Amino acid sequence: MASIGNIIFGSMIILIFVMSGFIILLLAIAFSGGQGFLRATNRSPVGNLRQDVVLDCSFSPKQDSQGRSGDVSVTWKKVGLTGVVYRYQNRAPDLVDQNPTFKDRTQLFPNALASGNASLLLQRVREQDQGVYQCIVSAPSGKGSINIHLWVAAYSAPKFKQVGTNLTAEAQRWFPKPNAAWADHTGRALNSSTQFFNNSAGIFRVMSTLLEPAHRDETYTLVISNHLVIAISEATLTGDSDVPVRTDFTFNTASPRLLTSCLAPTLLSFCLLLT
Repeated sequence: MASIGNIIFGSMIILIFVMSGFIILLLAIAFSGGQGFLRATNRSPVGNLRQDVVLDCSFSPKQDSQGRSGDVSVTWKKVGLTGVVYRYQNRAPDLVDQNPTFKDRTQLFPNALASGNASLLLQRVREQDQGVYQCIVSAPSGKGSINIHLWVAAYSAPKFKQVGTNLTAEAQRWFPKPNAAWADHTGRALNSSTQFFNNSAGIFRVMSTLLEPAHRDETYTLVISNHLVIAISEATLTGDSDVPVRTDFTFNTASPRLLTSCLAPTLLSFCLLLT
């Protein structure tokens, strides 16, 4: 018979994916109206701190008999910030009024404009980059704008190591500060100890140790999560000190306040396990 710990942990894993899908569906419904000309496959991306992220924006091009799409103007702005993030017009970048925050960190994909790709590459993401961006497109086929909400976090897959019957995991980059919890292959919650070490930039290194004996050929699950990112790692012990691991990331990119209010009653039991 399954223990309460098994039920709680198993239900938590299922709930994470169900709620993530539900949130994505709600966002798709909310943002679908009036956006026939412009569209985005991801309206709420999570940028990994200090890495590059693409803000998706595409439109329906209109080509002439020679297959040319005509002049396209693309402007990216950030709500609440003066100047532009990036502007492309007259077949060339126009960065005269670019906000200095984005100097040498942004670009489009000019060769893809003819096919309707107006996405923005934002390089070396910073914490202050978080916010709402506007993609504004003017083309022979139409005009329009669409909002993209960029969230910023730091996240990395943990590496596992086994020494004797001790199993540890280390993840180098997490922000905001996460929680961590372990389970065995049946979903039974396991006792563990987790330490957090933050550097001068406020990035946390996560060190988590399983306090119960780990056995060969068994699969263990480690969940590291904050309000933006959930990493679910599965490691099967092979007898080697370096343990192969598979990690899947899920992103909670609805409003964190909305997400907390929706999930708090359901995940209360699991939250108690993480504290």
